[in-house]
Amino acid sequence: MFLTRAFINPRRHGAVRLLGSPQRMHAAVLAGFPPVLSEDDRVLWRLDADSTHKVSLYIVSAHRPDLTHLVEQVGWPRSDVPSWATKPYTSLLDRLKPGQRYAFRLTANPTYVEFVSGNQRGRRRPHTTVEHQTNWLLKQSAKAGFRVLPGSSPLPGSEEAALNLRLVDRQRIKFTKGEGRQVTLYQVTYQGLLEVTDEHALRAALTQGIGRARAYGCGLLTLARP
Repeated sequence: MFLTRAFINPRRHGAVRLLGSPQRMHAAVLAGFPPVLSEDDRVLWRLDADSTHKVSLYIVSAHRPDLTHLVEQVGWPRSDVPSWATKPYTSLLDRLKPGQRYAFRLTANPTYVEFVSGNQRGRRRPHTTVEHQTNWLLKQSAKAGFRVLPGSSPLPGSEEAALNLRLVDRQRIKFTKGEGRQVTLYQVTYQGLLEVTDEHALRAALTQGIGRARAYGCGLLTLARP
């Protein structure tokens, strides 16, 4: 497994076009890999923007990507500083143990299935409130092998106990997919501190993603030193 970080120049015309469409960004990410990827070779990606409007693209993949095309289109191709770097991910995955604590960041698409009469499954709906989006993450974390650590104060609008968790970005994205079909996607970026409870489940979450819309920049969980 590999973890890649690339830098995008948001002032370039091509970047504006890519950043405005998860569909186009997904295609640009996959263009960095051979066309013979199998269904097991999941590619996860996420866009992060900081206070200086610098945009970073993170990719987790089973194969090492070649992002030359992306640098030429939306990076700094004439810079002496590399526009992307890839490092092995296996060393981190192998070090995971219960009780370890990490800072984490996750952009996800929190959803639920609406049930109708007779417990018949209905349509999938997005969670749109801070409370529901927070509870969604807590349920996912139990399956993904970690728990969110306690914090000093509860989240606004949440009845849960205080958590070391922030919802740093909540947005609704609209874009066109395929032959003119409009897609609306609710994205939430979570940031906080976690503790490992099941290293095997967490390893799967880090490499396979969490939640839905993984092709559109959701589901990639990353860890860092707290």
